[in-house]
Amino acid sequence: MQITEILSRNAREWPNDTALVEINPQELENRHTTWREYSLIESSPVESFRSEITWAEFDEKANRFANFLLSRGYKKGDKVAILLMNSLEWLPIYFGVLRAGCLAVPLNFRYTADEIKYCLELSDADALVFGPEFVGRVEQIADRIPRVRTRLYVGDDCPTFAEPYRSLVAYCSSREPAIPLTDDDDAAIYFSSGTTGFPKAIVLQHHCLMHSCMVEQKHHGQTKDDVFLCIPPLYHTGAKMHWFGSFLVGGRAVLLKGVKPEWVLRAVSEEKCTIVWLLVPWAQDILDAIDRGDVKLEDYRLDQWRLMHIGAQPVPPALIKRWRQVFPNHAYDTNYGLSESTGPGAVHLGVENVDHVGAIGIPGYGWQAKIIRPDGSEVAPGEVGELALKGPGVLRCYYKNPEATKEILSDDGWLRTGDMAELRDGFIYLVDRAKDVIITGGENLYPVQIEDFLHGHPAIKDVAVIGLADKRLGEIAAAVIEVREGMSLTEEEVDRFCLDLPRYKRPRKIIFAPVPRNPTGKIEKPKLRKMYGADTLVARQNGL
Repeated sequence: MQITEILSRNAREWPNDTALVEINPQELENRHTTWREYSLIESSPVESFRSEITWAEFDEKANRFANFLLSRGYKKGDKVAILLMNSLEWLPIYFGVLRAGCLAVPLNFRYTADEIKYCLELSDADALVFGPEFVGRVEQIADRIPRVRTRLYVGDDCPTFAEPYRSLVAYCSSREPAIPLTDDDDAAIYFSSGTTGFPKAIVLQHHCLMHSCMVEQKHHGQTKDDVFLCIPPLYHTGAKMHWFGSFLVGGRAVLLKGVKPEWVLRAVSEEKCTIVWLLVPWAQDILDAIDRGDVKLEDYRLDQWRLMHIGAQPVPPALIKRWRQVFPNHAYDTNYGLSESTGPGAVHLGVENVDHVGAIGIPGYGWQAKIIRPDGSEVAPGEVGELALKGPGVLRCYYKNPEATKEILSDDGWLRTGDMAELRDGFIYLVDRAKDVIITGGENLYPVQIEDFLHGHPAIKDVAVIGLADKRLGEIAAAVIEVREGMSLTEEEVDRFCLDLPRYKRPRKIIFAPVPRNPTGKIEKPKLRKMYGADTLVARQNGL
């Protein structure tokens, strides 16, 4: 069964059921209207605050876009880039690309104009679909992307260098095109997060997407009655592949355009959401807002919320301990994966293993995992090595980059993740990225371990540990600390707190500053190393 067939089935069996809801709370704030006031208005002047489509409409929109591509001469194997913020158009466009036999190429909404150009050229994109937020960036490169022969604009007031998506696609056939697809056909090109350099183009096949649906549903038991709250960007495998579990059973999904704690809790309450996938900063913000009294749980209907799970980056155990105190009835899971493994679930903790918080877990449904030395041999339990994965979600290759493919993918299908891990009591614990390991005086320091420790300080909101050059030791650990709002912290207080760490693990430099994270929650350590790697460090002051 192809993933496109799931959409056909959902439209056939539940044509009038809501498939997707889009909520944009910023529209209310812009018009000085509260969420509650909006719900009391029968004929609201703020139509763009909330909109929805049924499974039949979803299916029809996908078919119309597929037929548009075919009418323009696009054929199986052509690439269509998608540069949109989360919206009701995003997923129908994605599935329309797949139904036309083309490859979907989602682009990071934070890319600069030059990065967009780089990814379009790297992926050999033949078409680009973009939204109003990207007009300026696309205009900068419009004359320098000759291969992209179709540029479709999703929005009002179409710029002169593009064509209007809605009016062109609206008149195309709503019948599903008869393009044969197989499990081994290429389906999509995703880009690595770029936290370690320029992104690579990851080729995923149709069987990868289908398996990710099964993995998510097996792990979290979605049913038709579940409602999934989707906040992260859909261009990333994490958000979309977690939604795949609901998609597989015809469950409703809510696309929330915003991450304020009150918006998240209100969406859960009003839309009766049962499953929420969060990134670490958002979970932290919700807890902090509750602690400050900015939001009061009794103002929301949250009894139906059954599962909160986190992925995309290491999860501080202290955060989950706090979460379970505030939400004792929530099931909790953490999920590990990477775009090269079709997103999350290659390793997962499992809701039944919440007593092992701190571990990323055990191999996911259909997956194998091992921890290896550089020569490929397995390490002993308790020994640190590189995590390797094998399963139906492994990428086919890095597009047009056989050298990089060979570095991470063995002949027998094992994927080197670049993440250092160890096995303890049958559970896999993530230690750090191989490229983030700090070697100080001959000792290996794993920043994640130090970060987890520092997260236990009540005044620390976020922390990143990086290596800085040192003439005597080679490298030293520096902690970039973001202090909680309304609290204060000094270098001396951090030093005292770290006395419980072994001496060689204690940070040698403390920098009070914001911790930058990318849209999927990963700390942007290359940016921090660039900012603070020089011999002359910025003065240690809050907010720098």
